Amino acid sequence: MNEPNPFVDFIKTYKDEPTLFCENILGINPDKWQSELMKAIVSGERKISVRSAHGVGKSSVASWILIHTLLTHLDCKLIVTAPTSGQLFDALFAELKKWIGEMPQALQDLVDVKSDRVVLKSRSAEAFISARTSRKEQPEALAGVHSQGKVILLCDEASGIPEEVFESAAGSMSGHNVHTILLGNPTRNSGLFYDTHNKLKGAWKTFHISAFDSDRVSEDFVEEMAMRYGEESSAYKVRVLGEFAEETDDTIIPLELVDSAIQREIPSDHGVSDTIWALDVARHGADSSVLVKKQGNIITEIKTWKRLDLMELSGRVQAEFDTTEPENRPMEVYIDVIGMGYGVLDSLNAIGRLNAVGINVAESPSQKETYMNLRSELWFKFRSFLEAKMCKLPANEYMIADLVGVKYKFTAGGKIQVESKDQIKKRIGRSPDVADALVLLMAGDAIASRSGSYARDWKQPLVRDIKGVV
Repeated sequence: MNEPNPFVDFIKTYKDEPTLFCENILGINPDKWQSELMKAIVSGERKISVRSAHGVGKSSVASWILIHTLLTHLDCKLIVTAPTSGQLFDALFAELKKWIGEMPQALQDLVDVKSDRVVLKSRSAEAFISARTSRKEQPEALAGVHSQGKVILLCDEASGIPEEVFESAAGSMSGHNVHTILLGNPTRNSGLFYDTHNKLKGAWKTFHISAFDSDRVSEDFVEEMAMRYGEESSAYKVRVLGEFAEETDDTIIPLELVDSAIQREIPSDHGVSDTIWALDVARHGADSSVLVKKQGNIITEIKTWKRLDLMELSGRVQAEFDTTEPENRPMEVYIDVIGMGYGVLDSLNAIGRLNAVGINVAESPSQKETYMNLRSELWFKFRSFLEAKMCKLPANEYMIADLVGVKYKFTAGGKIQVESKDQIKKRIGRSPDVADALVLLMAGDAIASRSGSYARDWKQPLVRDIKGVV
């Protein structure tokens, strides 16, 4: 008489009970929305889209779905993707591996965990989880996936996945046994993910999870987001409310551009010749002095200092220069000379070891018919820098808050005028010091040396590019 196979009983018990699987096998009690999402898949929902706030547990539930399906279906191809390798392997796949490690050892022994793949050992060709990065240049991440059993196409950070990937996956997504699951923060107001919660909503099972729907999000996080961005801001709506934030007409830089630049993967520009630094000098006690560094199209570092006198600040900047490898030292350091910046510029030029260039953002722009002043021109120049989608920003919450918080208007003469520091500080309660340092990096395209020599004298008027190209 054959011994009963305990795995058969295991599948019978848990195949249609993903919440029970999580409780008994993974030792976790899912939130109500997580249980509803898992149940929707078991019930046969083929198209599911989840927009959520930050930190509500979407990577966790994605991992539970994948593990539960792998262990309860002998034929299953589970493809997981994200816009960048960092989002895929450092976040979601790392979470998946963590939860596999929470299973009883007997179940862990059934699977083989590799760097980009998890397989059921006894059916490695028929039952597996495969991680594939979604790139515009290689849109086939979800293409050509077919199986006699269950197929799941799970897309994390779906707002950032290029449309070409979804277009290429149309054949895979059409199968009667295919479940497409889109998960993400609603950072982009276009594309398939946005459409599934709007004009395509009738064809998709949708979930909307705010920070207030999950005990996993702390009150401190919500309060910090409200203080940093303001409850009416796009960043608060996306990060806390899980809402698509319609950008207002007077916003210079939408959150979408900033988030995509943070997540973007581009080759390192280490050692490139066009290394530039920019320094925004604090004007008041609560403000920060900010030094930003750019190598090619990568913003490599943001450093902030508070309550330094001019000599201390000059010393910090000079020390940054002296301790940087010679091949990575900046060609020039742009310094906003309005207010206290003049003293720092004078001090650094007196030392003479770096090329400090004074920039007066209140002066006239090179495109005089379009912008009210150089400050306005530089802000829109930085927006163009982001819109080109060839740059990389560091992950810095203060930077995000500054960049998305500044507005502009049209003057009576039809020129674009960006808010002044004082106006912004009055409106949002702080000075956008990080953003002002970043936009100062764009000054190199708008100025030229009067004498043609490399070292510039801040007292000399800046000569514009005669073609007006900024």
